[in-house]
Amino acid sequence: MLFQQLINGVSIGGIYALMATGYALIYSLLGFSNWAHGDVAMVGAYIGFLCFAVVRLPFLPAALVAVGGAGLLSVLNERVAYRRIRRNNSPTMFLMIAAMGLSVTLQNFILVTVGPKFKTFPTVLPVKSVSLGGLHIGVLDLVSLAVACVAICALQFMITRTQAGLAIKACASNMRVSALMGINIDRYVTLVFFLAGALAGVGGLLVGLKYTVYPLMGNISLKAFIASVFGGLGSIPGAIVGALFIGVMEVLVSGYVSAGLRDLFTFGLLIAVLLIRPDGLFGRTVEEKA
Repeated sequence: MLFQQLINGVSIGGIYALMATGYALIYSLLGFSNWAHGDVAMVGAYIGFLCFAVVRLPFLPAALVAVGGAGLLSVLNERVAYRRIRRNNSPTMFLMIAAMGLSVTLQNFILVTVGPKFKTFPTVLPVKSVSLGGLHIGVLDLVSLAVACVAICALQFMITRTQAGLAIKACASNMRVSALMGINIDRYVTLVFFLAGALAGVGGLLVGLKYTVYPLMGNISLKAFIASVFGGLGSIPGAIVGALFIGVMEVLVSGYVSAGLRDLFTFGLLIAVLLIRPDGLFGRTVEEKA
């Protein structure tokens, strides 16, 4: 029973990790928490649903459109709401306020255009479980975990093994010096927002397949933000560890204590981290970005 719960928790944590790494990417570069990140995931889920259930595209092309659409929406958010604030060297609080405005705008846009009703994906994968050594794991959970692992590994390879990843790390270290060295800051900020948005789109699509699609589903990204804080804001490995920990903790609390206390434990963890280790497990003190 315990191992069953652990596997379920890791599966949920994998979805949180997709969103948490997006938070970490943007924070590492611009030093603010992008509160509209979860709503990008929500819009990605809606794009996938409309392409698959309404336009009748095959699921894989519909998923690619959803992920790409979420990435482009994230880039558009940066161009419209964040770029001028960043170029003016305004306090990061201005970026957070703009992100909150974007979050409300995206939610209301979906409410007005699509409506407030919950949407359920048509069956994509068989609703059954796979038995592994006495453990019963849902097919969708296995696929979600596999997709999350592939996406995160691809991101980690790109950040650590490519020239673009090196440039992103240089910008995260010191944006002004990077510009003086000839790095096109706007290009790599755009790339980071696209990657973060695409990861959010994957996470939103998996949440929509597992549960339902609705205008406020982006609020689930608050758990991803807590995971990012727990692991250390700006740290991609920390975000992954934090997401897996929170996923497992929520499942164990729901199974052995009470489902109603699940969020209490999660937010209690956030308060404890802020009080005991504000920089998180893998975090470091980050100065204002210039």
